[in-house]
Amino acid sequence: MISRHHIDPEPMPFLIAPAWVCTVFAAALFLLPATVWAQADFERPPIDYLNAEVHDPVAKLAQRIEEGTLELESDPEFGYLPSVLNALDIPLSSQTLVFSKTSLQLHRISPRRPRALYFNDDVYVGYCQNGDVLEFASTDPKQGAIFYTLSQDDGQEPKFVRDRGGCLSCHASSRTQNVPGFLVRSVFADAAGRPKLGSGTFTTDHTSQFEERWGGWYVTGNHGSMRHMGNVICSGEPHEFDRESGANQTGLDSYFRTSSYLTPHSDIVALMVLEHQTQMHNALTAANFETRQALHQSFQMNELLERPKDFISESANRRIDSSADRVLRYLLMCDEFPLTDAVAGTSGFAEGFQAMGPKDDQQRSLRELDLETRLFRYPCSYLIYSDSFHGLPEEVRKRVLEKLHSILSGEDQSETYQHLTSVMRQDILQILRATHPDFQSSSE
Repeated sequence: MISRHHIDPEPMPFLIAPAWVCTVFAAALFLLPATVWAQADFERPPIDYLNAEVHDPVAKLAQRIEEGTLELESDPEFGYLPSVLNALDIPLSSQTLVFSKTSLQLHRISPRRPRALYFNDDVYVGYCQNGDVLEFASTDPKQGAIFYTLSQDDGQEPKFVRDRGGCLSCHASSRTQNVPGFLVRSVFADAAGRPKLGSGTFTTDHTSQFEERWGGWYVTGNHGSMRHMGNVICSGEPHEFDRESGANQTGLDSYFRTSSYLTPHSDIVALMVLEHQTQMHNALTAANFETRQALHQSFQMNELLERPKDFISESANRRIDSSADRVLRYLLMCDEFPLTDAVAGTSGFAEGFQAMGPKDDQQRSLRELDLETRLFRYPCSYLIYSDSFHGLPEEVRKRVLEKLHSILSGEDQSETYQHLTSVMRQDILQILRATHPDFQSSSE
């Protein structure tokens, strides 16, 4: 499941988050050699994850509060949650609800008291009923996912606390593409919300089989004959899991008291967008880190071998090129699971998401949803407009743009991108030329 944690942004002094910030999976994941090595890589220069200055949206919000230009108000029932969502411009329609004990405040989570998650393009906010803290994961253009908490105690000044590495035992593994990142987990959860780890778990994104998604989550919306794992308690063996009972639920009142949340929804469209967005962010961060590390190592060798200072070695070029290819495969929705029935949400998330644009003169946008055969009408991620994309090192960003133009213009007809018809390619290219600064100077 997606689990979120904590900040005091630079140059403000950091507060140290306690050791219990790890999720329920921390102990198991911390022992994985790949995780340990990945953490060691990005904790050293040139990334220096724990010490480098960050400029993510939560860091900027914390700075405004510190400077006195913004005040957060505490609601009697929800604490700072409504005020924070408003300050970060996060829509209530993005609410999704998870009842498995797979995140920071696991003792506060159960099928009767699910955890709420809200998000926009760059920030994720977690809320538990009667929780000690609000949980944040915020995307920095250079450093990837940054984790924070904010105490719900209105008797003290609101202070964001950045996690100092505890969250990384889960949020920097192969499930997050080995960088500080985000993930959506699907589990077989029992009546108390405990995941049956021995039965298997799934990290889900837009490539995932529908039947593997949202175990331990509530899901509102229609999806026809397709079946998922949401809204269901695992009372026996996984092969006895009754997906039918949780299908096509438009309300959740029979499961828990929905009036205890800001909205009664856990919108299926919001969940699908969330799954895509989390791993798209991870792909961008992975390309960012890999490029900076490849260049750093190449330049170190230049000094030893008395080569020109800015010479980029063949091995570094290969690493950067591979990173660009991985970004493109995710950006262009390669291997997306094809929908076999129409999907419709309940919260209005789809309408609000699509209205954000940007749009071309034909009112087309990369945010337009299909929801009949695939997620997006035009299979190119809207995160191409994000600060994370714009913040990619020029060496990899330039390659992504050049390769993308080659694909969309029809020059690249490789098997990897055969899911894109000639009409799709033309439409995406036209939209980008009208709305994206890196394409606006290109000719027809």
